[in-house]
Parts: sequence; structure tokens; C-alpha cells
Amino acid sequence: MTSPQVLVHRDQGLLADAAAARLVTRIADAQAARGSASVVLTGGGVGTAVLAALAATGARDAIDWSRLDVWWGDERFLPAGDPERNETGARAALLDHLPADPARVHAMPALDGPDGDDPEAAAERYAAELRAAAGEGPVPSFDVLMLGVGPDAHVASLFPGMPALHDERPVVAVHGAPKPPPTRLSLTFPSLRAAGEVWVLAAGESKAKAVQLGLAPDADRVQAPVSGARGRHRTLFLLDRAAASGL
Repeated sequence: MTSPQVLVHRDQGLLADAAAARLVTRIADAQAARGSASVVLTGGGVGTAVLAALAATGARDAIDWSRLDVWWGDERFLPAGDPERNETGARAALLDHLPADPARVHAMPALDGPDGDDPEAAAERYAAELRAAAGEGPVPSFDVLMLGVGPDAHVASLFPGMPALHDERPVVAVHGAPKPPPTRLSLTFPSLRAAGEVWVLAAGESKAKAVQLGLAPDADRVQAPVSGARGRHRTLFLLDRAAASGL
């Protein structure tokens, strides 16, 4: 796994703009090299701000949106269209405004989806979709996987001290999450680490301690899951000054 690089921006707005510009370049380069690209989205304030900044820039036209696979790192197990779902925020901020191929927008199953209120079945359904897209291996080699980080140092829905941290399956159902709603779906560490690049996005002073833990060389990923978020080729911590204040 790669050692993280840290890039600090003045505030959340500049962080979102810079991350959006970086994302355009990375996706366009991957499409030029292979014909297609894949990205894993995150929710939260910064993650959604990056998508809104991407929608607002004319540079987005450098991407062939019909040749982009979109995945999610985690999702709240709520009905489709619920405002708390990461998918709902991503569609409103970006995806509904672009000529994306619906078949390549891979939303995690919802509470009112084909598996009903069975999150384990929903997790296996998403894992099967990942396997089908990968061709070889359990998940695709995502070009970019973006993650927010919580004040408790969680990433995706991998919370400190919870069983999902030790799970080797590609996708798991999370029960009893300390942050509502308690039931979620999440990629696991092996899936996160399949990405070529992992970007950890953090803004605000409330994230400073988590960022500090995530970059500590002796951090325990069970207590600070962000410290286990690493890409195969590159790991970036994209921060604003407040989130970087503990470094």
C-alpha cells in the first residue's frame, strides 16, 4: 500500500473545486488509456460539495460520462430517494445533470429494493454486481475511490471497533452503527484497497483529530479506520486548513 500524500487548501470551497478538477483529469486520463473509467463516490458534506463543483465546471465535458462506471463506498439502508441516502445526494448534485449511462450507475440496494428489509441479501447483491464488473477478482480496480472521514475516524461505514473492520467479504451489512441510521451497507477494507487511488476528503476542525490519526504511522485501523484507507498506487489526503490543523 502507498504512503499518503497531504494536500491542504484554504477552505472547503477551494478543496471541493480542486478535488473536482483533479477528478476530471484522472477520469479523462483513464478513459484515454483504456476507453472507460470507474469511480467510487462518497457522501457527506465534502463529498457532495466535490460533486456539485464538478457539475458546475465546464471541464466536466472532458469526461465521456457514458463510459464511466459509478459506485458507492457505503450507503444508508433506507428507501430509494430518501434524502439521507448518499445516492440521492449524488444524483441531485451531479448525476441527474449528466448523460450518464444508467446501467453504469451502480447504486447500492435500498430498503424498498428487491431484497426488502434484508441488508445481508442486499450486501451480497452488490457484491455480485462488483464481481460481474471485475471480470477477475471480487471487485474492479477502481480508478479513484473517494472517502469522507468522521470525527471518530470512520470511513465508509467502517466504524471503530465494529465487526465489519475484520470482514474479508467485498460488501457487508452494518448493524448498530453509532451514527444514524444504524443499518448500512459498506465496502470493506479489501475492496477499498483495490482502488488505484484512494482520496480521503476532510474539512473542518472537527475532523482534525481523525486526520491526525489517519496519517500516524503507528495508528490502529480498528480504532481509527481511516488509517487503513490506502490505494494501490496513490493515497491522497485532501484537506482544508482546519482539518489539517493537527498536523
